[in-house]
Amino acid sequence: MDGARPPIRYPFAEPPGPGGAVEIAEGVLWLRQPLPMPLDHVNVYALDDGDGWTVVDTGIASRKSRELWQELLTGPLCGRPVTRVIVTHHHPDHVGLAGWFQSDHGAELWTSRVAWLFARMLQLDEQARPVPETLAHWRGAGMDATLFDERAAQRPFNFADTVAPMPLGFRDMAEGGVIRAGGRDWDVRLGDGHAPDHVTLWSRDDTLVIGGDQLLPSISPNLGVYATEPLNDPVAGWMESCRRLAVHAREDHLVLPGHKLPFTGLPTRLAQLIENHEGALARLIDHLAEPRTACDCFVPLFRREIGPGEYVLALGEAVGHLNHLYLTGQARRWRRADGAWLFQSATAG
Repeated sequence: MDGARPPIRYPFAEPPGPGGAVEIAEGVLWLRQPLPMPLDHVNVYALDDGDGWTVVDTGIASRKSRELWQELLTGPLCGRPVTRVIVTHHHPDHVGLAGWFQSDHGAELWTSRVAWLFARMLQLDEQARPVPETLAHWRGAGMDATLFDERAAQRPFNFADTVAPMPLGFRDMAEGGVIRAGGRDWDVRLGDGHAPDHVTLWSRDDTLVIGGDQLLPSISPNLGVYATEPLNDPVAGWMESCRRLAVHAREDHLVLPGHKLPFTGLPTRLAQLIENHEGALARLIDHLAEPRTACDCFVPLFRREIGPGEYVLALGEAVGHLNHLYLTGQARRWRRADGAWLFQSATAG
C-alpha cells in the first residue's frame, strides 16, 4: 500500500492462454498476442457489437500472430467478423495487424489522427542502413563507440518488419469524442508521452477503462526520444497526461491495460506513474553535478545496468529525461568535440 492510498488490485489472476479468452464483463473479451521480446505479450480486447466485433489493438504482423487470430476468430469470437479495429497508439505491437484486418477482413480502422499518420509514415519508411539523422542522434547521446559501429553497419529495425501494409482510410478518434462499442458508450481521452495522442476509452455505462500503454500496472512505458523529433520532451507530456486523466480516475475503475493484468486502483497508479519520473529526474539532477552524456545516465535513471538488447530504448528514454531538464531550465547543455551533448545541472559549477 502507498501510504494512505488504496492498493492496486488484480481481479483476474491468470491471463488468457493462446487461442483463449477471458470474459471481463458482458460483451468484453480479453485476449493476448505473443511478442518476440522480454515483454512477451500484448493484451488485445474484443468488444461484442452483435453482428460483429470491435477489436482493440492487434499484436504484431507475423505468421504466428495471424495463425493465432484465425484460432481466435473461429473460437472465442464464434466465427463472427471483426468489423472495426481500434488502435490505441502507433507502436508495432498495437497496430501491427490493423492493415491486415482492413485488407483481408474488411474492418474499419479507428484511431487518433496522429497515431494513423505516424503508423503509415513509418510503415512506408524502409531503410537498409540507419539514416544520417539516426546516426547523429546516437552520436549526440554519447552511444558506446563499439556499439555505434556495429549498429551503423546493420540493417535497423524497420516498422514494416512487424506492421502489415496499411491501406488508405481511417476514422479519427479525437479528445472528447464518444463511441459506441460492446454495448457501451465510451469517452475518448487522449494521452501523451509514450506515444502522441494515445487513445484511452472510458465507459459511461460501467467501470471499464481501456488504457493501452498509457495506463499500465507494475511497469512504466518507455518515454523515448528519436531522430524524428530530437528535442522532444515526452516526460512533460507524460506527466501532464497523468494529471489530466487523474481527474476522471476512480478507485472502482477496472483498467484493461496493453500489458500485464487488468487492475483497480487507478488513482493510486497514476500518482505512482508521476512519482516514478519525478524521482528519476531528481536522481539525474544529482548525477549532473558533473557533465554527462545521455548514455552516462543509465544507472541513476534506471537504477541498474543496461545490456546491449535494451541499449537503444534506454538511450531514447535518457535523452527524454535530459531534454526535460534542459527545456525547463534545470540543466544546460553543450556539444563535445565528438558531437555528443553534455548536460550539467544549472546549479552546478
